[in-house]
Amino acid sequence: MVQSVARAIEILRVLGTAARGAGVTEVAERIGVAKPTAHALLRTLEAGQLVAQDHETGKYRLGPALLELGNAYLETHELRVRSVAWADGLANRVGEAVWVGVLSADHVLVVHHAFRPEGAVQILEVGAVIPWHTCALGKAIVAHLPEADRAALLRAPLPALTGATRTEPSALVQDLEGVRGTGYAVEEGEAAIGDAGIAAPVFDHTGEVVGAIGAVGPVERLLDEQTRDGLAVAVRETARHLSRDLGAGRPSTRRWVAAAS
Repeated sequence: MVQSVARAIEILRVLGTAARGAGVTEVAERIGVAKPTAHALLRTLEAGQLVAQDHETGKYRLGPALLELGNAYLETHELRVRSVAWADGLANRVGEAVWVGVLSADHVLVVHHAFRPEGAVQILEVGAVIPWHTCALGKAIVAHLPEADRAALLRAPLPALTGATRTEPSALVQDLEGVRGTGYAVEEGEAAIGDAGIAAPVFDHTGEVVGAIGAVGPVERLLDEQTRDGLAVAVRETARHLSRDLGAGRPSTRRWVAAAS
């Protein structure tokens, strides 16, 4: 690793958690370098508009270039691009909001959000990050990861967001086994009190899990006995169609090469 680049990444992460910005001294302390080093890194990042300085307080915040890069990430992310029509269709079918997410380290990143089709004021959640073990999207993805990757996530810290959050690895192992058995994951008030989710995994042409799609909404609507099973079926069907759009179920290039040889 290039040390200066690693430190620049650390600075961006520090500023990403500093609601009111951070000064040179705070940044230096947080990343463990001398103030002149932190200042030089910040000025370099500022020149690229990756950070911006408030000239009244002297503190630094994330810069506008990061938004441009974030938008470029979404516009070029194949799962996100291919999921738009399927997510919108699922939202209309079940009458609930739909999220598409991918795993980013130990969190799920929401890359697409189809609003609930009722006209009420709703907040766009694209870019939101949620601990994987607290949401249906995360459980749907992690259940289908290679065993070593799954075990590493289960060994890592599992913070509780609500009283319903499962933080015991043994309980999560049971959840993940259930996901593999039913084809979908369920979350009830584990990320936010009163909210629920039903999600299914999405696979690409290699057969690897690349994300998940799911319905989100109030517990009383999503997990009602009269609607839960129908929602689960709709979510699984949509995930299967989206996976096929990504080439899942077709012979991969690697298999064709192996067969030809």
